[in-house]
Amino acid sequence: MKVTIPEELKKDVPGTTWGKILSTTPVVMAVIATMLAGLASSEMTRAQYDRALAAQQQSKAGDQWNFFQAKRLRGAYQRNTADLLQAVAEVHELDASKLRAATERLASVTGTSEQTEAPKLKSELLALLDSTAGQEALQRLKSGRLPAAPPAPLDPQIKSAIDAADNLSPDSEIASVLAGVANQTLEAAVRAARDQAQAFDTATKPLNQAMDRFENLLDRLAVCLAQSNSGAGGLDAVGRSLNRDFTAARLGLAAQRYEVEARLNQAIANLYELQVRKSNLSAERHHARSQRFFFGMLAAQLGVIISTFAIAARQRNLLWSLAAIAGFAAVGFAIYVYLKV
Repeated sequence: MKVTIPEELKKDVPGTTWGKILSTTPVVMAVIATMLAGLASSEMTRAQYDRALAAQQQSKAGDQWNFFQAKRLRGAYQRNTADLLQAVAEVHELDASKLRAATERLASVTGTSEQTEAPKLKSELLALLDSTAGQEALQRLKSGRLPAAPPAPLDPQIKSAIDAADNLSPDSEIASVLAGVANQTLEAAVRAARDQAQAFDTATKPLNQAMDRFENLLDRLAVCLAQSNSGAGGLDAVGRSLNRDFTAARLGLAAQRYEVEARLNQAIANLYELQVRKSNLSAERHHARSQRFFFGMLAAQLGVIISTFAIAARQRNLLWSLAAIAGFAAVGFAIYVYLKV
């Protein structure tokens, strides 16, 4: 905003110190008004940025909640299938010695095609049974215990904020707790939770691969024993029994794995939800600051108008005093907003 004082008015302004102050007041007020307009605009821009950031974080939280729901449903499906299998068929505890004994009995298979398949299948099964991954997979299947997920300790204030959100506390209470959590702390917690989920996936990946190999080999074993000429001797029943035992054990372990993974996704989603709340709170703060800086700009512009009239009026002392009051009020209000709001 540029203020130009007409030459006719300048002639009426005395050349004293008072006259110089009177003539420079509109310029000073114009500078203050311009500064406050810039601050109002910058605060509004930051508010819009925080709103856009909150929308992105909400999308990420939604993805994690979708994973949580899908894995909970998969886990329930695995448990229901395992219960149904145990209800309709006789299921035993998975025993590595029985599996090894059935593998050794492949030598008695007499069918032509099965005789070709049996040596290769026996070699692959024994190799897997003797491998570290195979032994660990069988031990996990027998005990029904997964590798432990690595710990990811939470900041006490973040934990309090999550608890407040879970308990449906008022927004003001959640905001007061989140006010003490730095953005960097919250971002570090998100990274730690994601690293925890990735570490669990890395720990269970060899186990899943070994169980996939066992499942494939046991299917081939059951087919080989069922189609052999020795099937009537009971080998086909052995293959089916081992397949059922393995399937029941794997279903139970898979249900546990899906439950653990779902909880890890839930932890990540909760942290993203806190980021959304914090970004929205920041946006509201910047929006309020923008409004107040705008009011300060209006006060400074009022000072420009009054001080300009003061140059042309006879009662200059009164008008200039009003302009000075408006200017000081604008500056003081801007400082208050900048420091306190």
